[in-house]
Amino acid sequence: MSSTRVDLTKFAWLSIAAALVTIALKAGAWLLTGSVGLLSDAAESVVNLVAAVVALIALRVAAKPADKNHHFGHSKAEYFSSAIEGVMIFVAAAVIVVIAIRRLLEPQPLEQVGIGLAISVVAALVNGAVAMVLLRAGRRHNSITLRADGNHLMTDLITSVGVVVGVGLVALTGWIWLDPVVALLVGINILWTGWRLVSESTSGLMDEALPKETNQRLREILAEHSSGHVKFHAMRTRVSGARAFMEMHMLVPGEWSVKRGHDQLEDLVDEIRSEFPDLYVTGHLEPVEDPRSYEDEFLDI
Repeated sequence: MSSTRVDLTKFAWLSIAAALVTIALKAGAWLLTGSVGLLSDAAESVVNLVAAVVALIALRVAAKPADKNHHFGHSKAEYFSSAIEGVMIFVAAAVIVVIAIRRLLEPQPLEQVGIGLAISVVAALVNGAVAMVLLRAGRRHNSITLRADGNHLMTDLITSVGVVVGVGLVALTGWIWLDPVVALLVGINILWTGWRLVSESTSGLMDEALPKETNQRLREILAEHSSGHVKFHAMRTRVSGARAFMEMHMLVPGEWSVKRGHDQLEDLVDEIRSEFPDLYVTGHLEPVEDPRSYEDEFLDI
């Protein structure tokens, strides 16, 4: 199986470009209208920019091959990117909530709402298009960094829609208190997004196992190759960024030659990889008659 890693940094550059465009558009909409709701929307785009830069750095580090100090590669760097983005989202949300509460206590009328909303809609469309590209690439290449960035942009899109509707209602009804209320709801929504990102990155750093369905299928494959003289135990899986790993112990008769045991193990590995081509499989041969071969059965989960 090839271990060549696809260069994903082009998607980070796309995210950076989108963030710069939307910051300019949303900041312009806020300056025209004076809406704290639109200001909160612009603040989230600033977070998008910082997050995209962090993602670019993380993807560059994660793409590096294994070296003498990092024998399993650098793919976990992506989890740090997701965690940092989650923390930044928390900070942005806190700022938005504070501003919204202040404006709620001291309401101010809005100006040139029509032009401001039109600009915000354009910014939302840009974010939506880039979010779809990042999410598809994240799923295709199993990149938590791209998924996190794509989900963040999608959240930004939903936020923008809510802000546009809220500010539009302010213009139609004259209820200026709606503007800070919308901003407050935006802040709460952003907090939830940040929590999800931090939670996902923490799971990755803790070597979370592959999905239950995948583990079940792997156990089925091992069962198909089990017989009276061949057994398996200590099967474990873990995810590290865009890489997935499986380990297992194969017990064979002690009188088998090394070549016979090795050939059977390699055939099994080839079969697993044919179904899961991105899975790195490691197998350990042990004599089935040796009691010491069963000392690691506790690894079965």
